[in-house]
Amino acid sequence: MSQNQIEILQRAVKREKAARKAAEKILEDKSRELYDLTEKLKGSNLKLNELLEEKSSTLKGVFDNINDAYLVMDLFGNVLKMNEVAKDLFGYDIEKETFNVTEIIYEEDIEYTSNSFKELYEKGFFNAYTARVYSKSKEVKWIQINATVIYDKNNKAIAAQGIIRDITKDKVAEDLLIESENRLAALVLNLNSGIILEDENRKIVLSNTKFCELFKVDASPQDLLGMDCKMASEQNKVLFKESSSFVERMDEIVAKREPIFGEQLEMVDGIILERNYIPIFIGGKIKGYLWTFRDITLEKKYNISLEVEKEKYSNIIANMNLGLVEINIEDKISMVNQSFLEMSGYAKEELIGKVGGDIFTFNSGSNIIKDQKVKRLKGESTSYEFKTKNKKGDIKYWLVSAAPNYNLHGENIGSIALNLDITNFKKLELQKEQILKELEKSNEHLHEYAHIVSHDLKSPLRSIDALVSWIKADNEGKFDEMTLQNFGLVETTLETMEKLISDVLEYSSAGSSTQEDEDVDLNNTLCDLKKILFIPENISVNVLKNLPIVKGDKTKFQQLFQNFISNAIKFCDKEVGIVEINYEDKEPFHQFSIRDNGIGIEKKYHDKIFEVFTSLNKREDSTGIGLSIVKKIIALHEGKIWLESEPNKGTTFYFTIKKELNENSTT
Repeated sequence: MSQNQIEILQRAVKREKAARKAAEKILEDKSRELYDLTEKLKGSNLKLNELLEEKSSTLKGVFDNINDAYLVMDLFGNVLKMNEVAKDLFGYDIEKETFNVTEIIYEEDIEYTSNSFKELYEKGFFNAYTARVYSKSKEVKWIQINATVIYDKNNKAIAAQGIIRDITKDKVAEDLLIESENRLAALVLNLNSGIILEDENRKIVLSNTKFCELFKVDASPQDLLGMDCKMASEQNKVLFKESSSFVERMDEIVAKREPIFGEQLEMVDGIILERNYIPIFIGGKIKGYLWTFRDITLEKKYNISLEVEKEKYSNIIANMNLGLVEINIEDKISMVNQSFLEMSGYAKEELIGKVGGDIFTFNSGSNIIKDQKVKRLKGESTSYEFKTKNKKGDIKYWLVSAAPNYNLHGENIGSIALNLDITNFKKLELQKEQILKELEKSNEHLHEYAHIVSHDLKSPLRSIDALVSWIKADNEGKFDEMTLQNFGLVETTLETMEKLISDVLEYSSAGSSTQEDEDVDLNNTLCDLKKILFIPENISVNVLKNLPIVKGDKTKFQQLFQNFISNAIKFCDKEVGIVEINYEDKEPFHQFSIRDNGIGIEKKYHDKIFEVFTSLNKREDSTGIGLSIVKKIIALHEGKIWLESEPNKGTTFYFTIKKELNENSTT
């Protein structure tokens, strides 16, 4: 390195040392300034604390014992002092933790709070600041604050203090009151009665929509406030029929200062108003007048209609053929109509106030009355037959329909009974029972007679048949062909005649039951029929569904299906014959069908075939009674029979039998 370079390097080192010393001097000066500033700040804070202590000690006796919360904060919101009430209110204790008022400001009130504190710092105070805050437990509270700024001796703001009152309960109560007032105002505004409230000078202070509507006022209720009511009455009097006395009557009511209720006013357009008036006294002095007006037009018309209807029904009750009796809870008769007086033979004076059971009893009648009363006391309506005697002592049968009688409060106050004299019906019923017994005996005699006649008719036929057989045997080989044919015709005729007698006997007994009802499995019935009937090989008899078990006479059901199947076989003209039995449940009936592919029946004969001795095809083995027997058996079981058929395509017979027969059905 040259000498020149060494000198340059030495000068650079000197400059660097000089610069470092200069920097250290500057840093030392700045540190000294910062230290001085820190000491001053400590002094200021010490003075502030001393001042606060001084102020606090001055106010300690006051604020430690007041019922409201008290706190002191610096200008940054840090709480420096608070009393016990404040601790309870906010949940913070500054002796244990830091507390800044910005932490408790309610979210929606931040802007409002910020503006209020600006006002505090600008004016030095604010009064009745109201807002919501959060306690430490996040409970929302309403508070009201009166605050002032604290100044030092140089009139410089150094802190703020405030008295805080918890108004949460008051606020809730106020909100509830406002809500109630709003509801009440809405209720009054929308009442179905017109309302006018006047002050002591008869100026309108309250009205509602219905009043404007009733009095044809083309304005809102708010527009009427302050209006002179006497002047308004003068304007409105033209709406009423008695317009001249409308205002006079109002003045008279106001002058008397006595409540008025239910006074009716008729308007020119036919509307009827009900007017009520109540004077308002406070401390013994008149403070206003309350008028209400209600449209009772429909109510008035309804009352008139009700009176007309009442009169009409009173006349109906008095003159109807049913005897009407009203009995109180003590069983005493309180009202009767004319028909009941005629039924019983008593005069009205002889019945009113008397216990019905003491007058109208016969044999077990008193027990019936007691039993029926117990039911009505339970709220039940009852119907029953009642055997009694009228005033003359004649036996009477009454059909009674009674129901509990209630007052407007829903209390049972007795009974109302309608009585129908069924004495004549009862006599007819007894006669009917006697006739039925006699008819039953006659039917038994007829059945016996039919069997006897059948036997007596068949006996000579058999004798003739036997004689023909003997003649043919005794003269074997002596008769020519023609004579033998004639003998054959005689024998055939005798067979036909015997079958006809058997069918007539069967028909005569088809409409009655000679055996007690039993459970009949129709599947077994069909199986038995297939065994005893002659069924050609080219014809098949099929049951498509499982048949039900029915209640009745087994023989009758066998006759029923035998006739259907026999007819289907007789009148089959196809190389392959089909007979199908099917079943459907048609509540409350069983429905059956028997289909064949035989010769069919023309539409015009569908009704005729059920008549006795009707046979569309003159066959030697057909007497025309079979379907008549079928129809009688079905009728016995309260069913119906019908058919669908076309010539050459076949026939389907349908019939129903009732599952549960009525007790009065023919048996």
